[in-house]
Amino acid sequence: MDGLTSQFLQDNQTLALLAVALLLGALIGLERGWSTRQQEPGERIAGIRTHSLVGLLGGLAALLSETLTGWAFPTLLIAVAAIALVAWRTRAQSVRNFSITGSIGLLITFCLGAIAVGVDVVIATAAAVVTAMILDNKDEIHGLLQKLEARELDAALKLLLISVVMLPLLPNEPLGPGGALNPYQIWWMVVLIASISFVGYFAIRVGGAEKGILFTSLFAGLSSSTALTLQFARQSQQTPGLGPMLAVGILIACGTMFPRVLLVATAVHPPIFSALLWPLVVMTLLIVVPAIWMWRRARNIDAIKQPTLTQNPLDLTSALLFGALLTAIMLAGEWLREWLGSAGIYLLAASSGVADVDAINLSLTRMARESITLETAVMGIIIASAVNNLVKTGIAGAIGTRQLGLHVAGPMILSVAAGLFTAWLI
Repeated sequence: MDGLTSQFLQDNQTLALLAVALLLGALIGLERGWSTRQQEPGERIAGIRTHSLVGLLGGLAALLSETLTGWAFPTLLIAVAAIALVAWRTRAQSVRNFSITGSIGLLITFCLGAIAVGVDVVIATAAAVVTAMILDNKDEIHGLLQKLEARELDAALKLLLISVVMLPLLPNEPLGPGGALNPYQIWWMVVLIASISFVGYFAIRVGGAEKGILFTSLFAGLSSSTALTLQFARQSQQTPGLGPMLAVGILIACGTMFPRVLLVATAVHPPIFSALLWPLVVMTLLIVVPAIWMWRRARNIDAIKQPTLTQNPLDLTSALLFGALLTAIMLAGEWLREWLGSAGIYLLAASSGVADVDAINLSLTRMARESITLETAVMGIIIASAVNNLVKTGIAGAIGTRQLGLHVAGPMILSVAAGLFTAWLI
């Protein structure tokens, strides 16, 4: 009895998977049939019926490969490919349309049916939805290609090269004097800076100056507000009219940094939350509130319009220079630690904050669990955050326009002073 029940459930599951294979074919066929709905019956190579049957055939091929012979799937796949090739050749001779998208879609439908039955129905369903969306958005995809410039495509390929190809090859381990240098982390910062440049360029191009700058600022505040400050300072020299809005972007990114610091520290050592909360809240408000006020003023200025983007979307030069600066600061921080020992915690926090807050934040929070007091850890984190914002203020003033530097300096200096004072009181 148990054996019959098990066989019944197995047969029903197989039928359900074959039904899914048929429905996935119907989904792709629905899009294909709709896109060629203006053609006369018989002129379409494959519509909803054909794709449904091909999806079912793929499921049957997977079933036959499991139960009869492993040659079933490749044989039927070759047969479907041959039929698609004959149909494409015949149609190309009559209408002079050499696109093979329909034939590829038919082969994908067959494979999706096989995946639904023999591999994973979730993978097959997701792939079918993505396939139908790609087929349905032909005009939009071709339109994007028409708008894409050669330098933008080149920038995208370079970003993939330095991130997907080069980054995984670097050793992710401490090297150099005292293990102060990690090639993977240093190059990750280079990739991050280049990515912010790339994302910022297309955000401004697609969403316009105001929305693009705000989106990029929020993105960078969760990753590297220093890198964004460097990029926006350079941008202010190229498009001076965007100065007020770029200043707002820098302030938003810097303000977003503080909640990130609080979340990371609390995750590592929860007792630090109450001691770290108010200094960071004060520093955040004194940056974000002026940024909102400046944004409300800047958005009404006629000069804030869509700029003509002439720069390289991927600013590798700035990213590489910043990576070299980060390496030098890491070496200096290790030297200070060895020279002053535990008494140099604040000095180490200040030197680390020049380039990055996350590393010293994690280090001090972990030390607070074992070797230093909670108050020392909090003051060190606030010092690092304050120094980091002062450095970004200097970057905005030295690399950006004078107007950008003035807009950024006031809220930043006020935030730093109030944050240090609050931490000292607590």
